[in-house]
Amino acid sequence: MTDAFLSALFLQAGYNATLVSIGAALLGLAAGSVGAFLTLRRRALASDAMAHATLPGIGLAFLVMAALGGDGRNLAGLLLGAGLTAALGLFLLQRLTTRTRLPEDAAIGAVLSTFYGAGIVLLTVIQNLSFGRPAGLEGFLLGSTAGMLLSDALLIAGGGAVILLILALLRRPLAMTAFDPDHARQMGVNTRATDTALLLLTLACVLLGLRVVGLILIVALLITPALTARLWSDRIGIVALLAGGIGAVAGHLGASLSLALPDLPTGPSIVLLVFAAFLGSLLLAPGKGLFSRHRRTAPDSA
Repeated sequence: MTDAFLSALFLQAGYNATLVSIGAALLGLAAGSVGAFLTLRRRALASDAMAHATLPGIGLAFLVMAALGGDGRNLAGLLLGAGLTAALGLFLLQRLTTRTRLPEDAAIGAVLSTFYGAGIVLLTVIQNLSFGRPAGLEGFLLGSTAGMLLSDALLIAGGGAVILLILALLRRPLAMTAFDPDHARQMGVNTRATDTALLLLTLACVLLGLRVVGLILIVALLITPALTARLWSDRIGIVALLAGGIGAVAGHLGASLSLALPDLPTGPSIVLLVFAAFLGSLLLAPGKGLFSRHRRTAPDSA
């Protein structure tokens, strides 16, 4: 096990395994960096609604591709279907919060549960069908790199790189809108377009993360690295870099563990590593860590 883990860790486990590790690392880097702005803008729960709203799209895309005689498990087609229903869920969420008296958390709960329930029904129906090779679709719930194709790994790695590039180009208006939207508007920033761009970047992270960590756990990869980074710094640029680094390291280590231990699920491994980083930071971070706060208050209590 140790030799297999070290080979995967140092990218010596084969070409496809190397791409999986790099793809998971780029996904973690992109998700952590986007999550820094998402949590600062208080849109974290919207990512959870989008993630759960992808499930019926996966089922519908599978049915369409299988009915047309194609490979029902083609990742690009499944992500397209997932993106369409996630966008629909986001649209409904915004309409519910702006056109009704429902508070945002209630609207998120309604959208999340309805779309997720519809997706579970679709997947149950698909498993009983005799065409399209539906085996493996359940991997989108918790993520799975087992059996990932070269094209899948390239899609995830390339998508993560594009997200990072767009985020770098938009970092200034995103930061201004997150800190003070009124001031940002006075400075000529289109805050509505900036918020839309942030949600689209979040949606892209959600879609790319479906194959690696799954729709249930992708929200942890978006939020937890950002919360961890904020324990170390208050500057958004540093927080975004730290969050991205934490996500990248967790993604690479989690993928390496999964490659070394095929029965170990990739998504939960990555999420547990991210949580370990958060727990360590909560205890040890200077200024905001529990140990640091205890040392500051100890003389007063004495």
